[in-house]
Amino acid sequence: MNLSQRLWQQNQDLARASLEHPFVQGIYDGTLPKAKFAYYVGQDAFFLESFARAYSIAAAKAPDWQGFAVFHELANGVLEELKLHQAYAKTWGVSLSDVQPGSTTRRYTDFLLAIAWGQEMGVTAAAMSPCMRLYAHIGQALASRGILENAYSDWVRTYSGDDFAPLVTQLETLVDRHSTDSPLVAETFRYAMLCERDFFEAAWQGE
Repeated sequence: MNLSQRLWQQNQDLARASLEHPFVQGIYDGTLPKAKFAYYVGQDAFFLESFARAYSIAAAKAPDWQGFAVFHELANGVLEELKLHQAYAKTWGVSLSDVQPGSTTRRYTDFLLAIAWGQEMGVTAAAMSPCMRLYAHIGQALASRGILENAYSDWVRTYSGDDFAPLVTQLETLVDRHSTDSPLVAETFRYAMLCERDFFEAAWQGE
């Protein structure tokens, strides 16, 4: 088992907590109140902008051209994801330019950017991997039950789809190649998993 797989397996408790969270389950069955999803869309758009910046910082620190190129490809994937959020924003009446990050969102983005600026590229890859792997895991787990047609069906299709999975694999390949099997990497990965769980909770609570 390689490093990215070990890190993922070591945090299955948090993966389950996110998958089973009422916010995520409400997306699947369509019962999630629209106001909660609208809040999430705004917060996630803010988060994704910081995520793209962290990718770019990591690319600048990449020790080889392949890492540089992959991080830029991943940043482009985030830009495509932001286009989806812009479409959501129009549908749900959210003005992304007016979004103010909640404390949970800010804690997560500050963590990612601090890691990107202050640590080696391998640690940054470990900090960013949980978001990608978790969303693919959630999307695939929900889709395996059959995608229900409701207001949130496109969300499930996006994260269970064939376009998203390769991005996850690309990032995990960087983890395996450049991250060390160290307490710092393990703690960084778990903290990001905690931030993911808390992000869903903040949206559920309408922080």
